[in-house]
Amino acid sequence: MSRKSILIQNGTVHLENRALPQADIYIKDGKIAEIFHEEEPPQEIREQAEIIDAAGQHVIPGFIDTHIHGAHGADVMDATSEALQRMAEFLPQEGTTAFLATTITQAPENIERALQNVADYTSGAGQAEVVGIHLEGPFVEKSKAGAQPKEFIIKPDLDLFNKWQEMSGNNIKTITMAPEHDPDGHFIQALNEAGVVVSAGHTNAGFADMEQALKQGVRQLTHLCNAMNGIHHRDVGAIGAAFLLEGLAGELIADGIHVSKEMLQLIFDQMGSERIILITDAMRAKGLPPGDYELGGQPVIVNEDRAVLEDGTLAGSILKMRDGVRKMLSLDGVELRDVIQMAAVNPAKQIGLFDRKGSIEKGKDADVLIVDEQINIKYTICRGVISYKGGL
Repeated sequence: MSRKSILIQNGTVHLENRALPQADIYIKDGKIAEIFHEEEPPQEIREQAEIIDAAGQHVIPGFIDTHIHGAHGADVMDATSEALQRMAEFLPQEGTTAFLATTITQAPENIERALQNVADYTSGAGQAEVVGIHLEGPFVEKSKAGAQPKEFIIKPDLDLFNKWQEMSGNNIKTITMAPEHDPDGHFIQALNEAGVVVSAGHTNAGFADMEQALKQGVRQLTHLCNAMNGIHHRDVGAIGAAFLLEGLAGELIADGIHVSKEMLQLIFDQMGSERIILITDAMRAKGLPPGDYELGGQPVIVNEDRAVLEDGTLAGSILKMRDGVRKMLSLDGVELRDVIQMAAVNPAKQIGLFDRKGSIEKGKDADVLIVDEQINIKYTICRGVISYKGGL
């Protein structure tokens, strides 16, 4: 795909802190080169650029999915460039312009192949960008394994992690682990100091454990409400910690299945948009018909709205980011600026990418969506290239 300059005209452009009605965005060389409001772009730009009329539409930053295993028949654990490319080509249609390739608990050699594959991969023009790795497991709690294969779960091992980080080309941005298995905090502190986001997940931690983990460097919870203790009146657990401890963010699978609509409302009311990070946790069946698939070497049965193991355990999701955003917008008190915060701003800030992604700002990557009020995606632009046109 060629990287021609683009001029988006007449849309409501959503910056980080305000919206500009009837504004224009000039995109050149993959970047947001200029934003025009209450002034006409120069004639030279209007003559040379491809014009997109966004009248009546919203222009918002692309979504960033920091927890996704697969899509459209491909999985990160396939450990092939073709798998990553298949995911990266598919995701723009749901509004995702960047993602963390997410691994699963597996034999060390399988994890290592996946890490090396991401290190060797270069994101192509017009694709969602692979911006790093989310290492989910293998340092998790067996009683909260969910779809993580129990036979490969191990205790936190800093030497092993450092080896993996080197193999990945320093691309591991987030790790999901059970903080109760690092009681002295040595592992958590080392990763936090190295700039890795430590996320508590597949964990049996109670509230006191989470208080301690926060002090040691845990910064978020993985797929909030799933594979962790629920709220109890004698111990409000990890979910209560997310509500009460301001230093914790929470990943959220907003499909109404992993978390009911009523719980989504409660989470938003307690945490606000500033501490929620929308994810999909999607597996390879996303975008494909119902049928039999696999996750981490385990058989997965997919029907119209969910993916489960043979015993009925939820096995990732088939959620599209666009649909998670829509679900959140259906809640009381949630506005467009809130979902932009949860799906773009927060993930970019959390993994240290906000200097180039996560908001519409001059000089940042031109990862841009043009959507209507119902979040129907009209255009997805990935680093200055039109990657998807829909509903035109």
